[in-house]
Amino acid sequence: MRAAVLSLLLASPAAALPEGWSRLSDLAPGIAQDIRYARAFNFTGAPLPGYEVAECLLLTPVAEALVRVQARLAAEGLGLIVWDCYRPTSAVDRFAEWAEGGQGPDLSAAFHPGLPRNTLIPQGYIARRSGHSLGIAVDLGLIPAGSAPPPPQARPGLRCDGPLASRPAESPLDMGTSFDCFSPLSALGADVGAEASANRATLTRAMEAEGFAGYQAEWWHFRHIATPAAPPQDFPVR
Repeated sequence: MRAAVLSLLLASPAAALPEGWSRLSDLAPGIAQDIRYARAFNFTGAPLPGYEVAECLLLTPVAEALVRVQARLAAEGLGLIVWDCYRPTSAVDRFAEWAEGGQGPDLSAAFHPGLPRNTLIPQGYIARRSGHSLGIAVDLGLIPAGSAPPPPQARPGLRCDGPLASRPAESPLDMGTSFDCFSPLSALGADVGAEASANRATLTRAMEAEGFAGYQAEWWHFRHIATPAAPPQDFPVR
């Protein structure tokens, strides 16, 4: 019993967040989360430094804005699935190390088909600094309301920008590519067909209504322009 109490006392301070930050799950447990960099299925092939748990952390006004987005989408029978929120600067540094020659499994078809990893920084797919470290950026997509897609896995030889049925099973809704697909088809305005274009427009419309702005190269990336950014952070996700 004493050991259990001591363990709880030690864990509590570690779980505390900096002032002004929130866990999205505390405010909106109905928003699905698949925090991709907390596990191995991401373009590096390994969990990223700083992700001790799979949890979306954001500055509180940004998290509250996502709650309102979720409510807007619910009226259309839709909901959000979140893939990344706050990102420690140590994880951003690991991205650059990986792109410049770090080791790891070859998941190129699932994330950067036809592009060698050492071209991803020059082409703008990976940045050395990230708005995610400021607490105002989020990567997300659409799912049918109340659904919980299974964690996606790579399928050998199939591309992230191929037909919906051959991509990682992130959602039954077609967004044109899967998340973190370094491809021209991930750009807003790319020719991805009527259904995927309509889904992207629905997501963008709901996000913009609550103060978010999209990113031209990635349909899944939004930042909350109404919230002042925090300085770059490197506290662990816990």
